[in-house]
Amino acid sequence: MPELDHLIQGSKTKIILQSFADRILILVTQRGKVGNLIQASIPPTTPLISSEDVSSAIHLTPLLGAAPSAHLHTLHALYATQIASHIWLGSRLGADRRPVVVGIALNRTKSPNGTDKDRDDDDLTLSDEERSTFQGVMDMVKEILTAASNAPGAEAVDPNTERDL
Repeated sequence: MPELDHLIQGSKTKIILQSFADRILILVTQRGKVGNLIQASIPPTTPLISSEDVSSAIHLTPLLGAAPSAHLHTLHALYATQIASHIWLGSRLGADRRPVVVGIALNRTKSPNGTDKDRDDDDLTLSDEERSTFQGVMDMVKEILTAASNAPGAEAVDPNTERDL
């Protein structure tokens, strides 16, 4: 089971990747917990050519837990969608379109105006810290997928190559 640890925005961030016969589990945590579990699935008729095609067709199903605000719900959906897209488009793990279960347990960040107060449900603006954390997590996802694809017996897949499935 590949694991990866990095420091993102001063917080130890761990990603754990586990492939099962019927789905792929990827946990992203800064809190040492599984967190909010969301399953991403894609219809078999959706072409795996570009992230735009894939992202618009992804179906998200909450499995466990819930984000405490509309802002975090949207942010967690973004994480699940992007992580699943990276798996389906950029690794050998996604070649068979298995559902991807994403666990998200990230530290709370300040709102764009610098306060710790909960945001309004309509406030979907990302703070600089959230943007930086998101980019750091996506870089870690790419790194762990590359490591998993390059493991002994694994066939690497170029994410920029079109595939017929």
